Amino acid sequence: MIRLALLRHGHTAWNRAGRIQGRTDIPLDDDARAQLGDLRLPQSWEHAHVVASPLSRAMETAQIVTGQTALAEPALMEMDWGDWEGAHGIDLKADPDSTFRDIEDWGWGYCPPGGESPGDLRARLQPWANALTHDTLAVCHIGVMRVLMGLATGWNFEGPAPFQIKRNRLFIIHIDDTNWRSDPSPVRLERRTP
Repeated sequence: MIRLALLRHGHTAWNRAGRIQGRTDIPLDDDARAQLGDLRLPQSWEHAHVVASPLSRAMETAQIVTGQTALAEPALMEMDWGDWEGAHGIDLKADPDSTFRDIEDWGWGYCPPGGESPGDLRARLQPWANALTHDTLAVCHIGVMRVLMGLATGWNFEGPAPFQIKRNRLFIIHIDDTNWRSDPSPVRLERRTP
């Protein structure tokens, strides 16, 4: 059995402004760097393989938290939001001509104009995760985490998710061949000792 721990990257200026980032390579902000600098992995994860989305916000989060340069893993790239990247989700939701909708109403096939669906992410993430041979820490994005956690919990992007993605926590999935299950509660990153 392989353990896969998912960690969301730190905040960016676009996160704080409510802008959709997707594949746009927005760096961590200074507050995120300072906050992450006070955190480290729990001891039980210190020998895991460290991989990250190639986007700088994920690579830098991995470097700060683990002290290692992560292996860039293209499968962990965030969902492509197409025409909506850079837009404010609240504005799209308020626009009656927009096809924007809440995540609970997506299903696997919902796709932003010119972007990717959760099903597209599933098609690239599931084979990658099933091929893991070592316990792995993956520093990635909320869309990627939702898809992987959906696979581990049976959630199909219809109705409320049975989990809530928060920062500075490890969301742990156990993979045994093609059987996946998630731990019921995430594990917090630990404070560094002076």
